[in-house]
Amino acid sequence: MGERGTLGVVRGAALYVGALIGPGVLLVPALAAQAAGAASIVAWAALLVVSAPLAVVFAALGVRHPVAGGVSAYVREGFGEDAAALTGGWFIAAVFCGAPAVALIGGYYVADLTGSGTPVAATVGLLMFGTVLATNAFGLRISSGFQLVLASVLVAVLALAVSVALPSRAADNWHPFAPHGWWAVGTAANILVWLFVGWEAVAQLAGDFRRPDVDLPRAVALAFGVVTVLYMGLAVATIGVSSGTDSRVPLADLVSVGFGRVGRDATAVLAVALTMGTMNVYIGGSKLIASLATEGALPRTLAGDAQRSIPRRPLVLIGLVGLPMLAALLAGFASTGALVRSTSACFIAVYVLALASGVRILDGRVRVLALVTLVLTVILAVFSAWYLLVPAIAGTAAVALRRGLRVADDDAVAVQPHDGGPGDFVVLTGLDPEPVEPAGTPDAERHNR
Repeated sequence: MGERGTLGVVRGAALYVGALIGPGVLLVPALAAQAAGAASIVAWAALLVVSAPLAVVFAALGVRHPVAGGVSAYVREGFGEDAAALTGGWFIAAVFCGAPAVALIGGYYVADLTGSGTPVAATVGLLMFGTVLATNAFGLRISSGFQLVLASVLVAVLALAVSVALPSRAADNWHPFAPHGWWAVGTAANILVWLFVGWEAVAQLAGDFRRPDVDLPRAVALAFGVVTVLYMGLAVATIGVSSGTDSRVPLADLVSVGFGRVGRDATAVLAVALTMGTMNVYIGGSKLIASLATEGALPRTLAGDAQRSIPRRPLVLIGLVGLPMLAALLAGFASTGALVRSTSACFIAVYVLALASGVRILDGRVRVLALVTLVLTVILAVFSAWYLLVPAIAGTAAVALRRGLRVADDDAVAVQPHDGGPGDFVVLTGLDPEPVEPAGTPDAERHNR
């Protein structure tokens, strides 16, 4: 995609599907089934209904405002720098929560493959987390093409597993339909958000489509159709296989229905590859941290090596936060489900602000669509419950830090180097036609002028 105008409908749709479907499918569908039972199917359907206008709005933003930087750029255009810093803070919080969760999900799949327990899962999770940090520090990143291949393999595995499992298990575990009440459907939808994040990711590539006005909407429609069929099949199969269980490897359970132990082991191997690839994407948040530091929204020391393809100083920060969070998971102070919901809450917050910005900068019918989607997303946010504290704290800290750093920078500029004392700011608003007279000019001399 080095040249502009190289993307068509099929490739564009493939990028959308690859952005949406990742290792979240290894665990998240089962978490939703555990939260709401068979009624989780309602949550899947509701999110698909919300996804349709969401995809259209981001496609419109990509076509009408083809700016680099993705969601944060749309938010900056609609609400300014503080809002952009707020969005950055939410994304960073999602990185801090999501990376350890993904690492441990992959660790559990390895433990299941080897017939081991939590200690092995913990060791593998730590090793994967450390390996991804180390390889990024040396500038080695898994290519986006390889990640797209992995996502394609996952789609094929899902489609095959669902098609095999549905005939034998589709009718299982549907009674009682809502064992935990109807409020649990909202909780399940809140968990499933992680599987629907990605509609905004391809919007910034609008300029790479041959005919953005035509090809981008068609790519969105094709991707939405593929995702709808795949997700609804996965939802029904997961209810039939995993509802009522507390399995940490539900996708392996699903695959084993049709392919036995061989399919289960193959899924575990695929899970490790996907985990490494997605952790690599999360660790890519180091570039966002360096960018925010360069803009003054974070301490500038984090931008000390921002010129590198993969800045190392932000990697240290991610490691310093992520490793203790992994330790907390293993010690029982937190759970993978809690980190998944925290990450979802951060993504929901990002979407709310991006859609609100869309209401401001779009027009016509798509603006109305943005408003409707914004209302639906806010309703979804209610089910995040106290997990909303995560984006609230992260956002407050991000804005406060940006303003504090800006004040510090202003104070530094306001100090004159010759005496170290405070100086006056001089604002150049244009040439003054009247000369500035020196202090103490006699009245007669002023009059002669």
